[in-house]
Amino acid sequence: MTKVQNFFLFCSGVEHSILEKCPSDRNKYTGIGATVFFTGVLAFFSSGYALYTVFDSYFAAVVFGLVWGLMIFNLDRYIVLSMKSNGSWWRDWLVAMPRLALAVLLALVISKPLEMKIFEKEIQAELVIMEQEVFKAQEDGLKARYEARIASERAQIETLKSEIAQKVAARDTLVKRAVEEADGTGGSGQKNLGPIYKAKKAEADKAQAELDQLMALNQPLILEKEKAVKDLETTIQTEIANLKREGYGGLASRMEALSRLGSKSLAILYASLFITLLFIAIETAPIMVKLISYRSPYDYLLHEHEHVFAMASLESTTLRANAVNGKLKYDTDTGRHLVAARIAAEKALIDHKLKEKLEDLKNKPYNWTLGKM
Repeated sequence: MTKVQNFFLFCSGVEHSILEKCPSDRNKYTGIGATVFFTGVLAFFSSGYALYTVFDSYFAAVVFGLVWGLMIFNLDRYIVLSMKSNGSWWRDWLVAMPRLALAVLLALVISKPLEMKIFEKEIQAELVIMEQEVFKAQEDGLKARYEARIASERAQIETLKSEIAQKVAARDTLVKRAVEEADGTGGSGQKNLGPIYKAKKAEADKAQAELDQLMALNQPLILEKEKAVKDLETTIQTEIANLKREGYGGLASRMEALSRLGSKSLAILYASLFITLLFIAIETAPIMVKLISYRSPYDYLLHEHEHVFAMASLESTTLRANAVNGKLKYDTDTGRHLVAARIAAEKALIDHKLKEKLEDLKNKPYNWTLGKM
């Protein structure tokens, strides 16, 4: 039990030498350390599941999941370790805000893969629907490439058939008129095969000849275009059969499926939200414990310990600064005096030299001679 407690104390980042002086705080920091540890464990499982969906390998998922879990554990430990109670609640909250924001971000990152694992069955069902939608979109896109050509061929076929139908209707009308003229049910009303009948029969025969000529011209074209349409439809089916039907279940697709499920079902949306809030509560729990707790003996001893080092550092730096400032003042003042003395000595020497020169000029005047004109 002691080893487990010491391990959790290590996870909390507590200083053992100080904690030994205030054993009443051991349980508090043991709980904080346990929360930090289990947050790292959850991060390991979360990242392991997420990475397994990416690499589809247990080894890679375990290795990278372990690295991620240790990183989250170390980051959480540092966040808790850096939290110190200063005795002023507003200052403590102000200092804690960046840490709380980071903890919330970590909670969101950790919770999402675990949410996908919790709703795995529902996500699998939604993935099937999404996969079918993707395949249908691929098929529709493939068909759209040939729709214009097929529609054009079919329109031409309908035009050719329409021309034949018009000729057939015209031929049938003329034949009917000739028959009615022959049996007396129409036309002149006289049953005979006289000139009127013959004229109408000639028109019917002419229409039949035109129909035969049109059929000879259009029917091969209709067959050719129907074959072209059939070939295009066969090509479409062949290309659809050759489409790659790869598995649809990556990390991004699972996240999209979870989002779609949330938009379809309020129960799943609320469950996902509560899971996220739960992880946020777990991740921020150590920080909140430190914020809402009164200053304990450990906090006072830690503050005193740090204050001793702070004052010792201040004393050392102050003495060193004073020594440096004194030396600078000494060097500056002596330097100024030395420069002033040198200047005075140089001035005296110059004055003496000038005086000697003047005396020399007085004793030996310069002889001026005029040049010859």
